Amino acid sequence: MSILFSPAQIGTLQLHNRLVMTPMHLGYSPKGEVNDQLIEFYRARALGGVGLIIVGGCGIDRIGNAFGMTQLDDDRFIPGLRRLVEAVHAEGAKIVPQLYQAGRYAHSAMTGQPSVAPSPIPSRLTGQTPVELTEEKIIEIIASFVSAAKRAQKAGFDGVEILASAGYLISQFLSPLTNQRTDRYGGDLQARMTFGLEVVEAVRGAVGSNYPIIVRVAGNDFMPGSHTNTESRAFCQALEKAGVNAINVTGGWHETPVPQLTMNVPPGAYAYLASGIKQAVSIPVIACNRINTPELAEEILEEGKADFIGMARPLLADPELPNKAMSGHSEKIRPCIGCNQGCLDYVFRMKPTSCLVNAEAGREAELGPISHSEKTQQILVIGAGAAGMEFARVATIRGHQVTIWEGSEQSGGQLALAAAPPGRRDFLNLGTYLTNACLELGVITQYNVKATPENILSAVQRGDFNRVVIATGARPITPSIPIEEGVEVLQAWDVLAGHSIPGENVMIVGGGAVGVETALYLAESGTLDNETLRFLMLQHAETEKELYRLLTQGNKKITVLEMAKGIGRDIGPSTRWSMLADLKRHRVNCMDETKLLEVRADGVLVESAGTQKVLPADSVILAVGSCSQNELYQALQGKMEYLSIIGDAAQPRKALDAIHEAYTEAIKF
Repeated sequence: MSILFSPAQIGTLQLHNRLVMTPMHLGYSPKGEVNDQLIEFYRARALGGVGLIIVGGCGIDRIGNAFGMTQLDDDRFIPGLRRLVEAVHAEGAKIVPQLYQAGRYAHSAMTGQPSVAPSPIPSRLTGQTPVELTEEKIIEIIASFVSAAKRAQKAGFDGVEILASAGYLISQFLSPLTNQRTDRYGGDLQARMTFGLEVVEAVRGAVGSNYPIIVRVAGNDFMPGSHTNTESRAFCQALEKAGVNAINVTGGWHETPVPQLTMNVPPGAYAYLASGIKQAVSIPVIACNRINTPELAEEILEEGKADFIGMARPLLADPELPNKAMSGHSEKIRPCIGCNQGCLDYVFRMKPTSCLVNAEAGREAELGPISHSEKTQQILVIGAGAAGMEFARVATIRGHQVTIWEGSEQSGGQLALAAAPPGRRDFLNLGTYLTNACLELGVITQYNVKATPENILSAVQRGDFNRVVIATGARPITPSIPIEEGVEVLQAWDVLAGHSIPGENVMIVGGGAVGVETALYLAESGTLDNETLRFLMLQHAETEKELYRLLTQGNKKITVLEMAKGIGRDIGPSTRWSMLADLKRHRVNCMDETKLLEVRADGVLVESAGTQKVLPADSVILAVGSCSQNELYQALQGKMEYLSIIGDAAQPRKALDAIHEAYTEAIKF
């Protein structure tokens, strides 16, 4: 029997499985109130089979609030919260709110007042300096935690989770980086625990001995000079003595230089943090962060690293993940690919959460289940990229008969290119999912078919199809620059597809996302592979410094040229910083505000700040953008009744836009 789907308890709370939907910032409650959007979002996850849902964050006051969060700071929110609880309970899941106070992570533009913290240490996240809390104000905040917990209890929630991780207020009291107080709330580790423990003790006293309390902790702050798993274990032992029923272990702070949730984090990389906590306490422990498949979750439980598994984004991607896994159909799960495009990037832009792979996420109340079309149509889709396959998938569910013509020998389009750079392989999972979903639904995909206006029109005139959807994607742009005869200039797409790159000096023209990804792809050439690194480390064959050099210095000298100011400006904010850090690690030379003038046999002529110079280049790679492949659409316009264009064929954009546009087009008729 699967451990993941076996029953378990947190305190007095009986759960039908060990899968926990951990809190995520959704931005669905602009006024702090529960609405239909929030209810139907969580109802879908409860119906999908998850054991416990943690709603978060839920603001305990206004001074530590953030955009679009559900509030617990006033009794007027209780009726809406009760509606949410009842909806989740009706589908068989349990639900608790996360009690949230951001401290120095709160932004005055959101709250209308300065943020507060243990000490007035500037926040790198907001760029603001918080006001130091007085003891009187500390007591007020503890009282706010208590009041919020009592409201949660009154609304029917099955327990509460107290947020003590990620660099929020309780974390700020715990860390010597942000707590420089000299009163009883500051000093050594034991003293710095005081605020967090007083919050827990006060909440426990208010809700009674049988009401479950979970605390979410940072297993390691991943901040130089702050806490490691050692200090976290000590805090968790104190939490257990204070009456906490479970520990939810996540990774580091939002400010950490170590990536926590980006695609390049190996799946399950931080399960060891939960394991360290579990060895120190006797209460249940929840492992989180980049655990995105039931198979990995099961492995972590089998190895005894945790008692429960926390997932958030995988359930954003597919609310039916638990049911599909329980029924033995994990291959049907729509995968979270860790791209952050619709979740974290949207949060940073103060937009409601969405999902690249799931166009229904956050729109459950608006869309409802996919309905069957009143009239079946025979549809021809040109192109088996992400947009074409998503359209085919949804249209087939609606009852239409769909055929895809694909010009190459495989499906996926640009997803294979997106997956080529290091740490980006999860894009392949999306291609695999869409290909398999189309196959199972009965979509006919014909490969190596060259679509022309003539053979499309002939098929329509024969009555084979009465609707045509153009999803031919985009192609890379070739700029008009002088190139000396005999010099080969490659496109980044060719490089990412595996084209060999001659010579040592590589010049990448274009410092957007594709240029950065190509640079990182080439930077790994000649570096140590994982197996060799493991062997050398275990054998103490090289020093740590030498191993780092061998990991980060390959056999290419790479330069990225960008005309505009800044590198990677079109990369999402949750990912860009880590990719730029990787460029620096691999010693990639980045030159912005630099224009390519000419490609010569002896190098490239560039201009920067009014000065021209020749840079050595054995290979020149173009990454200057893409343009739509819409010639078929233009040739067919006005020649048939039902013709549409989707994805990059309409306009080159992000994969999220292509998937969502395809979904929207498929539910129109």
